[in-house]
Amino acid sequence: MNATAGACWHCGEPLPAEPLMAEVGGVPRPVCCHGCRAAAEWIEGLGLGDYYRLRSAPATRPAEDSKAGTWARSELARHAVRRLPDGRSEVGLLVEGMRCSACVWLIERSLDQLPGVDKVQVNATAQRARVVFDAERTTLPEVLVALERVGYRPQPLDATALDDARRRESRAALKGLLVAGFGAMQAMMYATALYLGAFEEAGPATRDLFRWLGLLVATPVVFYAARPFFAGARRTLAARRLGMDVPVALAIALIYAASMIETLRGGSEVYFDSVSMFVFLLLLGRYLEMRARHHAANLSDALARLTPAFADRIRADGSLERIAAAELQAGDRVHVTEGGIVPADGRLEGAHCSVDESLLTGESLAVRRQRGELLVAGSLLVQGPAELRVERVGADTALAGIVALVTRAQTERPRLAQAGERAAARFVARVLALAALTAIAWSFIDPARAFAAMLAVLVVSCPCAFALAVPAALTRALGILAQRGVLVAHADAIEQLAEATHVVFDKTGTLTQPEPGLEQVEVADGLERLQGLELAVSLARGSSHPVARAIAAALPDAVLPAASALQVTAGEGVAGIVDGRRLRLGRASFALAGRPIPPGLESATVLADEARPLAAFRLAERLRPGARELLAELADEGLGIEILSGDAPARVAAVAARLGIGHWHAGQRPADKLARLQALRAQGARVMAVGDGINDAPVLAGADVAVALASGTELAQASSDIVLVGNHLDALGAARRLALQAMAVLRQNQRWSLAYNLTAMPFAALGFVPPWLAALGMSLSSLVVILNALRIGRTPDHAAGLPMATAAGARA
Repeated sequence: MNATAGACWHCGEPLPAEPLMAEVGGVPRPVCCHGCRAAAEWIEGLGLGDYYRLRSAPATRPAEDSKAGTWARSELARHAVRRLPDGRSEVGLLVEGMRCSACVWLIERSLDQLPGVDKVQVNATAQRARVVFDAERTTLPEVLVALERVGYRPQPLDATALDDARRRESRAALKGLLVAGFGAMQAMMYATALYLGAFEEAGPATRDLFRWLGLLVATPVVFYAARPFFAGARRTLAARRLGMDVPVALAIALIYAASMIETLRGGSEVYFDSVSMFVFLLLLGRYLEMRARHHAANLSDALARLTPAFADRIRADGSLERIAAAELQAGDRVHVTEGGIVPADGRLEGAHCSVDESLLTGESLAVRRQRGELLVAGSLLVQGPAELRVERVGADTALAGIVALVTRAQTERPRLAQAGERAAARFVARVLALAALTAIAWSFIDPARAFAAMLAVLVVSCPCAFALAVPAALTRALGILAQRGVLVAHADAIEQLAEATHVVFDKTGTLTQPEPGLEQVEVADGLERLQGLELAVSLARGSSHPVARAIAAALPDAVLPAASALQVTAGEGVAGIVDGRRLRLGRASFALAGRPIPPGLESATVLADEARPLAAFRLAERLRPGARELLAELADEGLGIEILSGDAPARVAAVAARLGIGHWHAGQRPADKLARLQALRAQGARVMAVGDGINDAPVLAGADVAVALASGTELAQASSDIVLVGNHLDALGAARRLALQAMAVLRQNQRWSLAYNLTAMPFAALGFVPPWLAALGMSLSSLVVILNALRIGRTPDHAAGLPMATAAGARA
């Protein structure tokens, strides 16, 4: 799109009396200011002059008051720039002024010119960009300046930016829908009177008046409300592609032009009602699609709002100071009041507290945290107050990692969507050819009906519903999964999850809890079991060691005397005074302080006083919640299940027996796990790998679909397609059921839209479908697709209850 006469070549704003000139493509072009001249010449200097041919709307004027420099401050940048496990950095940006695919093209190529930029993902609809770069070679301010130089206004994602963008998009869509709705209502009222012959006795003058009134109300519908369709058609044609907006825009233009000509010359047929209703129903479909997309993005946007603006930092003298949460540093001590939001990731320094992590994990019940356990930013303190030692802030928190995963999935275009777009483009070409053939055929049979039949073919067979089939279903599925604590990092994972035939699990930290649980308590003569346990818990609460936490968790709510004179010896145990008795808890050699160790206590955790051992505690691996239910469900569906673990055979066999798994492999190194996975895939299996740990990263990277737990290492999560945020493993079973349902709905949408088009086209070509009915049918077919997609997650998980025959049918 080139600038109009009297307008700036770059931004399209009116030119001053003495405009500046910029050299673009060897031709001097008038621009309104030095910023536009610099932007135009910089675009040309990068060899990106094709932007001016591809764009469908003028660029925005470069900002004169750049704020990019403020992000050079490390205390601000760390809240926007996230460090990836491989050493690179990533940032999510809201890019104001992004309007079309040409903007995507320009942004990608402009940032590619910067040294150290490895990947740029741009979503023009949401006005978001994800940039992965080497922070040693490129800084965040340099990324922002590069975008500002070509006329955009970038800012790192935050709650204010998200709210503003959402509000503008909704307002623009609603205004267009209201204009089209009012015009369609009025045009239909005038047309009904004409169709019913209400003015036959009044004469042609009254009839012509109502046609002019129809023209009056249809004009703003076509030139204002229908602008998105014309802009979309212009973009796709400028990029030398065919999209679904092409036949829509062509039909709107032809219907309006033909009706206006008929009105001017007093002809017999006008279609102002058809074109107004056509635009209204299409905009209604797009509005519903936008609402569904906003709903799917609600979780990531809500997550971005979770971190509080302020935090109460504890000074050295114990007093509190209110500071901005962005000023927190690792090592700071923070006080959180009951009902407050945790401002950063940190370790609990108090005895215990309860936090609500429902928005992070999908678990509705409050979670009890003991001394030394991690509190994550964004969680709500239900029972407190609490004091914590800050470990991670800004973009390094678990909350920021969740937002980054959701943003990554939202900016990617899944394979199914790309295939659907290619199929829709081919279908559009056939529609245009069929419309032309219909017009030619009818010009020989009955020339008076040729135009109406061509319009009907053009409108009724527009592949809007087919093009919406994939994104509507996947967008809905991504949003529902995120609300349930299952984060999909790659949109293709939904399809792969539904198609999995085998599942391989790691054991430690995946099928079992990362920390052991108390299995057996033995007490000395003269001491009751509860007495010995209470003494041990009083001491254990003073240590953050996993064994101490396991013992303390045995009596989480008991009111016990606090231990005094605590002394923690790393790797050995804890000593202190409880009710006036000097006690030691830990390894047998530590607890007995050099005294002989009685037989059978060598491997136990021992509680002893100064005279004798009082109690022995034996710990064992605990199954992760939901593990049994998940494995039973997967087995019922016919999936092959194996354990690949690096642990000792006896320990692996014990867990496999408790879970009813017949195939397991112990002592597996990462290379052994990967070899087993490759062997399964060589047999035609579609393998899902579930792991938690650095040694799981190779097998996760090599699986068809990789699932990691949020408690796992960052490398495991970086290699995964799906991340389970909650502690319950059966969330994976719910995710698979929803994936099967999403794929079934997606196939239903595709079959419905294809069947509708193939059925309606012959009737339209034969002249049995008037243009108004064609507009109604095409628009309703799109609404059916969108409303069907909204069933995902709301209807019972019938896809999972139907066995593999149905599941396989959904995947076919």
